[in-house]
Formats: sequence, structure tokens, C-alpha cells
Amino acid sequence: MIIAVVIMALLQMYANNTHIFSVFKEKIKTNQYSSLLFSNQNYGFENTDIHLDDLITEFQLEDDLRRKLKEMKAEILYQIVEEIDLSENSETNQTNEMEDTQTVTPTMIIELGKTILKLDNSSNALLRIRVQ
Repeated sequence: MIIAVVIMALLQMYANNTHIFSVFKEKIKTNQYSSLLFSNQNYGFENTDIHLDDLITEFQLEDDLRRKLKEMKAEILYQIVEEIDLSENSETNQTNEMEDTQTVTPTMIIELGKTILKLDNSSNALLRIRVQ
């Protein structure tokens, strides 16, 4: 009876560890795929559906890996978290009385956004900054 209880406890631990390992393995893959967004400036600032192969057009990869990524479909969601307009703090129109000309201070907007990469089983979010 004692041996049966010990064996059942060991089987339960094995099953829990296997489940945890598979969840971590999937999360690591998602993190690796989302790191492709860092290197690509064309994606990540709009909502779109893509194949992961589109993110790596500039890289030289093995054909097997490129084929695998071409089969994987992902959804990119972009949400603006905050916009900071730096032109509000300075005067936009300054008149020079001596020359009677107007100079316009350039406007700068800093946008803080969240990009979410959704795959079949998991998703990952990145914070991104864009200066306009």
C-alpha cells in the first residue's frame, strides 16, 4: 500500500512537470517569434494578419526554417497606450518683429504603444516607442 501511494505521487509529479515544461517551451517559442518584430520596422504599428516569414525577409535563413515560418500565421494587434505632444510645451509660432517673418517650431509627437503578437496557442506583448 505504501509503495502504491509513493508510485502514484511520483507519477503525479512527473505529469505536472511535463505539463509545466510544455507550457514553458511554447512560451519560449512565442518570445523568439516576437523578437522578430524588434528587427522589423514595417510591422508592429498597425493591426494586421501576417505569416511569420514576412518578418524575416531581410535575413538569410535556412530553407527549412523559412518554410516552417511561412506556414505559421500570426496576428499583430497594436494599441496606443499614450501620446505625448512635445509641441504643446513650446510656442509654435514665434514672430520676429525685426524681420517680420514667422518661424514655425517643428512638432514632435512621441507615441507609446503596445504590440501584441498572437499565435495559435499563445501571445506576447511588446511596448514600442515611435517618434513622429
